[in-house]
Amino acid sequence: MSDIVPADFVHIKYEIADHVARVTLDRPEVRNALNARAYAELEVAFRQIQRDPEVRCVVLTGSDPAFCSGEDVKQMMTGPAREQSQARLTAVRPHITPAAEAVLACDRPVIAAVNGVAVGWGMELTLFADIRIASDRAQFGEIFIKRGLVTDVGGMMILPRLVGPQKAAELLFTGDIIGAEEAHRIGLVSRTVAHARLLPEAVDLAHRIAVNAPLALRFLKEGLRRAAGQDIGEFGSWVSGTLGRLFQTEDHKEGVASFLEKRAPVFKGR
Repeated sequence: MSDIVPADFVHIKYEIADHVARVTLDRPEVRNALNARAYAELEVAFRQIQRDPEVRCVVLTGSDPAFCSGEDVKQMMTGPAREQSQARLTAVRPHITPAAEAVLACDRPVIAAVNGVAVGWGMELTLFADIRIASDRAQFGEIFIKRGLVTDVGGMMILPRLVGPQKAAELLFTGDIIGAEEAHRIGLVSRTVAHARLLPEAVDLAHRIAVNAPLALRFLKEGLRRAAGQDIGEFGSWVSGTLGRLFQTEDHKEGVASFLEKRAPVFKGR
């Protein structure tokens, strides 16, 4: 992990009040797409939360108009950042994405307040949360297949539990984007609210959680994780290794090129 501290954050707003931490992705000019710095800051924020006994609940959101549009393709899938990712993913036993590990390792309840587009790794972030509340402007999509890649651990481990394996397969295999109403209908989010009410409702829920016994809350979250039978570390290693292979394919390069050139991809299966 880098030596970044919350006071140095550039792409994330980090606030704590009344035992609730609010983490806001803050690159609105690119719909809060994640570059290397944003990934690092997200990891640091959740490591900090894990160390802070004052934090009892977390609200994760994005600066309008989006929650998170996934990875910043220009910065993360070309040049040095791509080379660094590929080096990590092709290790003998590759680890889960560090930011994902930090969010998933957090033993405080996490509420995702989904205020707009949440696609790609943005949707993964919503899945890493314990509770999802959607603005009526929210959109969700596991668009990894459009880039010739597989989803991170959220799409394959958590999504099927929320919406059922059949619906999860449909969303993963097509890369379709769905709106807030459909997300609520299939059980992806716990509720949808008017956009102006999203943060007030998420913060209110966080406060209702935070007034409860802190240790019991943390053990409840751990109990839910154990009951689900998740072995995220081992599965995450498989996902990372698979991504390491797919990053080297012609189809992935075509998926990136077609996105940057604003055209439909032509995949060849190699």
